[in-house]
Amino acid sequence: MTDAFIQKVSDPKAILNASAPGPDSSEGMSYLDSLPRRLVTLYLPLGIILVVLLFPFYWMALTSIKPDEQLLDFEKYSPFWTWNPTFKHIAKLLFDTDYPRWLWNTMLVATCATAISIGASVLAAYAIVRLRYRGAQWVGGAIFLAYLVPPSILFIPLSTVVFQYGLFDTPFALILTYPTILIPFSTWLLMGYFKTIPFELEECALIDGASRWQILVKIVLPLAIPGLISAFIFCFTLCWNEFIYALTFISSTQYKTVPVAIVTALVDGDIYRWGSLMAGAMIGSLPLVVLYAFFVEHYVSAMTGAVKE
Repeated sequence: MTDAFIQKVSDPKAILNASAPGPDSSEGMSYLDSLPRRLVTLYLPLGIILVVLLFPFYWMALTSIKPDEQLLDFEKYSPFWTWNPTFKHIAKLLFDTDYPRWLWNTMLVATCATAISIGASVLAAYAIVRLRYRGAQWVGGAIFLAYLVPPSILFIPLSTVVFQYGLFDTPFALILTYPTILIPFSTWLLMGYFKTIPFELEECALIDGASRWQILVKIVLPLAIPGLISAFIFCFTLCWNEFIYALTFISSTQYKTVPVAIVTALVDGDIYRWGSLMAGAMIGSLPLVVLYAFFVEHYVSAMTGAVKE
């Protein structure tokens, strides 16, 4: 070792200077140091976004616990608060109507249709991305273009098919028709995510004698869990909130889903039971709120990976 190197190592200041990082990467955010700038560029926009997003839920919760005399009389009572909350509307919704059954119907239809759509989308996306047959990209583009067809156009021919097969006014009418609007987008989403998985992993598995099915089940799907969660959230949300097909294919009250049932059963001509309506909408939105709260990180990461491709 040279004397200069020994002197440098023995000098604590030299060690600190050598190990000190380069330019501070936080300089780009220095404009947030002052309170006025943070208020204008950060807190104020975030506050506006939170108010816009959360106000509908607040209004639903408030309306569901307001007494009847306060629902429409805004001159005598405050429209944004109540000092006499009541659970009469929620009790009437849960015990005087078939709301628990409507909630079960919605959960059953959404779960079954989502499972069918995810299964078909996984097989279609893997075949298009990995099998490399002629025209695979054109097939993928055609599948995505099918998603752009408005459901309001498709429900007319689908209603004829449902009626001819004897599925009208049954949950199977929704379970078998919802995948027609779910599979295209889910396939496109999973295609983008499968492309982010290194193909070398599958090549090694093929050399070791693994079949395509084993590769899909044991290698691709475990690595694509965020993409599967994202596709599941999309399909489940769309099934849960769908209105047109549920209104067209279901006529019996016992088979209706929540979006249609609360509108048809809680409205008598020009009389709207606003308390029960808002209570039904609020309770019906809670499962989706819980779903997004637990899996929002996976949803964002999968959407980012799909958009990159």
